[in-house]
Amino acid sequence: MAAGPVFVAAFLLEGANRDGYRPLRHPVSSLALGPRGWVQAANFAVTGTLFLAGAGGLARAGDAGTGSRAVPALIGAAGAGLIGSALFTTDPVSGYPPGTPDALTRPSPAGTAHNLAAIPVFLGLPGAGLACGWRSWRAGQRGFGLCSSVAAVTMLVTFALAGAGFGQSPRLVNLAGLFQRASIITGFGWLSAVSARALLQAPARQR
Repeated sequence: MAAGPVFVAAFLLEGANRDGYRPLRHPVSSLALGPRGWVQAANFAVTGTLFLAGAGGLARAGDAGTGSRAVPALIGAAGAGLIGSALFTTDPVSGYPPGTPDALTRPSPAGTAHNLAAIPVFLGLPGAGLACGWRSWRAGQRGFGLCSSVAAVTMLVTFALAGAGFGQSPRLVNLAGLFQRASIITGFGWLSAVSARALLQAPARQR
């Protein structure tokens, strides 16, 4: 439940105190570059660990929407991806850090590994949301199922727009960071809501 708020608060504070860093343009991962890069790397690692813990808790919760193997497994994969993002630093993009090109001619091995680690985060978490939405809908929890599905689709769409911006699409490059943050806040917020719901329902199931 705490993973999303912790992660978002950390990157917002760090981004506000970096010279040359533009949150609307630059990715969250770029905060792991430079002398203070360890702050964002630690943020990735702590949040990934919380994801793994949350996945384990949801697997035991017995909820109709999250009790299947698929939802906790996808959330756990996202957690592993976040930890991988902590281990492998992204390449510079869109002119950050200052003095670097908008796009590298050839990605570094660490940058490639970082991008691969991001796949289970930005695809696995929406996959968990869609699976949860479908199972909740079938269980008669249609409001929650619809909210989960909308959050998943929103995360995917904003992630695609962010990717185009980081790829230097002229119309999107200056808003790529905004779209990425919208994707993160939507997906991580959904996980916080799902976790809070599981905690609230746990006493009822124990009676």
